Amino acid sequence: MNHFSNNIKLLRNRKNRTQNDVALALNLKRTTINALENSISQPTVPQLQAFSKFYGIAIDTLINIDLNRLSELQFTDLQNGFDVFIRGTNLRVIATTVDSSNNDNIEFVNEKAQAGYVTSFADPEYIGKLPVFQLPFLSKEKKYRAFTITGDSMLPIPSGSVVIGEFVQDFMDVRSGQACIVVTRDEGIVFKMVENDITEKRSFEMISLNTQFEPYELPVTEVKEIWKFVCYLNTEIPEPESDLQQLLKSVNEMKMELQQLKPGMK
Repeated sequence: MNHFSNNIKLLRNRKNRTQNDVALALNLKRTTINALENSISQPTVPQLQAFSKFYGIAIDTLINIDLNRLSELQFTDLQNGFDVFIRGTNLRVIATTVDSSNNDNIEFVNEKAQAGYVTSFADPEYIGKLPVFQLPFLSKEKKYRAFTITGDSMLPIPSGSVVIGEFVQDFMDVRSGQACIVVTRDEGIVFKMVENDITEKRSFEMISLNTQFEPYELPVTEVKEIWKFVCYLNTEIPEPESDLQQLLKSVNEMKMELQQLKPGMK
């Protein structure tokens, strides 16, 4: 259900603004605001962007979440920029497919499909076109999805492996040190070890297993979906590290430790 009309009316009233006030702020006609609030017309993309910026709320939230259901505490968090889409409790809906026995499939997002997935992950029609399979050792009570990973950042897990993840409903449930497939707005689909810094920094620290890659911060507002690592599939046996690789790894680990010590050194 689209909640946009009711949400923008609710937000305007909470801010004690008239339709004319909002129209002036967004460079729109008052009649346009009235039409949008009463579902007489549908918003254009520029209008969605304008309302999102004006109220400081993600477009996803304006459309998909009934803000009338939020507590005052949730509204405070929302208006402070801490989008309730992070929590997702009873709100985050996932598109899925089932087999002939009504069991959830594991949809497979290969390398070629990943660009489309980032923009269409919530579209049932798109998800319905993905290849699917089942793994008998996984729980039927949870939702899984498979992604091809590329690159060397998560070695010794080889590039080209198929990583299977369990859907995370509430981003706050991500434990620090977990490996996760993270679907982002700008970086595409990434597979990293994750440090959950939502409470303190409102972000995740993304860490590669390969220490040649530096950790980086990912704002939680950039995250669309998270899938907790369950297992991976590959047709090749990882090669053991050479002495040189082990030496380079040790040097890089020492560099990282020194960088962490520097702020406290005098």
